[in-house]
Amino acid sequence: MSSNVITLERHIIENERKHPGATGNFSAVLRDLTLAIKIIWREVSKAGLVNILGLTGNENVHGEAVKKLDIFADKTIFKAMDHVGHLSVMASEENVDVLQIPEIYPRGKYVLLYDPLDGSSNIDANVSIGTIFSIYRRLSLNGPGTLADCMQPGYKQIAAGYVVYGSSTMLVYTTGDGVHGFTLDPSIGEFLLSHEDIRIPKRGKIYSVNEGNYRYWDDGVKKYIKYLQEEDNDTSRPYSGRYIGSLVADFHRTLLYGGIFLYPGDSRNRNGKLRLMYEANPLALLAEQAGGRAIDGTRRILDVIPASLHQRTPFFIGSKEDVTICEAFLTGKQ
Repeated sequence: MSSNVITLERHIIENERKHPGATGNFSAVLRDLTLAIKIIWREVSKAGLVNILGLTGNENVHGEAVKKLDIFADKTIFKAMDHVGHLSVMASEENVDVLQIPEIYPRGKYVLLYDPLDGSSNIDANVSIGTIFSIYRRLSLNGPGTLADCMQPGYKQIAAGYVVYGSSTMLVYTTGDGVHGFTLDPSIGEFLLSHEDIRIPKRGKIYSVNEGNYRYWDDGVKKYIKYLQEEDNDTSRPYSGRYIGSLVADFHRTLLYGGIFLYPGDSRNRNGKLRLMYEANPLALLAEQAGGRAIDGTRRILDVIPASLHQRTPFFIGSKEDVTICEAFLTGKQ
């Protein structure tokens, strides 16, 4: 292995050294989470060969059919993180209430929120899926973690990231000092730095949205999509439409190539589909750290004060100029 190969663990340690007062606990949280991700990757990569594809017959807190791999990923993350003493509480998209650290284990000063397997409705079609996570400092002083610890605005995140299980498995994360991507080398079982200091282009040429919902959208959203489809050489229009239907995969492409991803509210559901705490906040932090923007239509996503653990939100994220133009349409200024 060449001397310039940087593993995820080395990257985490070197970032920790930039902060002389660091205890190592935060770095340990990221390392433990990485182990869980490798276990999930192992099962995702062979899901067609074992009996974990398909539905469990249950629904999650959002009324959605639960996939077997969802349950496996949810339990894997919890069991990898519940005993190490760095977390005070966890919350998962798959569970109604917060997930308490068992009393037999010590509790720490961090809070983990996660979507264990985003895009799981695509599992049986072998489409890219992923894991999304965010980390906060606890607010409570001691004892079991609380709901308030988990319901902090996005700007208080101290780390966020996602994993995309695709043609290769890639982990992208930020601790507030840029965005970095690591690709898993299965031959050695290590995530290696492959995308250092990712910067999203200021403007892209791709838009990503479920246009099957067009008739339910507000006029501002409809006008914006029509704007993107109109030909204009000065603004590189028309844009190309690309929609996978797996948030992690759609955002990953947007982060690397630029453009915009949007999941607006509509006449059926003003709050949209995506979850503020498990999806919008962590991806918004990554977008901003890479030079992009994320809004709910009128506000910065990271400034939204959560009202419930499983709150939904309209979501517009991507290149800074693209999101700004979209915002003008949504607010009637365009």
